[in-house]
Amino acid sequence: MRYLTDRKRAEGKGASHTGTEHHWHMTVSAVALAFLVPTFLIIFGGALGGTREEVLATFARPFPAILTGLTLLVGMMHFKNGAKMMIEDYWQGTMRKALIMLVVGLSWTIAATGLYALARIAL
Repeated sequence: MRYLTDRKRAEGKGASHTGTEHHWHMTVSAVALAFLVPTFLIIFGGALGGTREEVLATFARPFPAILTGLTLLVGMMHFKNGAKMMIEDYWQGTMRKALIMLVVGLSWTIAATGLYALARIAL
C-alpha cells in the first residue's frame, strides 16, 4: 500500500490542474512576508527621518539591501499571484486577459524599478 499525503492526493485536481500548486505558492510567500515585512519596517523605520547620507549609508549595507530586495520581490510576486487569481474569478473574456497582462506587467515593472533603485543605492 502506498502512502499518499493530502497534498499528493489533491495535485492535478480542479479545472486548471494547478490549484494546489497556486495555493502552496501563496502560502509560502505569505509566511515569508510575515517574517520579511516586520524586519524591513524596523530597518526602514530606523532610517526614516535621517539625512540623505544616513539613509544611503543604511541601505548601502548588505543586510538591509538584501532584505529590502527580498521584501520587494516576494511582495510583488505575492501581489501578482493574488490579483491574477482574483481577476480569473471575477472577469471573463478579453477584459480578463487585458487585466492579467496589466497586473503582471505592473508587478514586474515595480519590482524591476525598485531593484534598480536599490542597486544604485547599494553599489
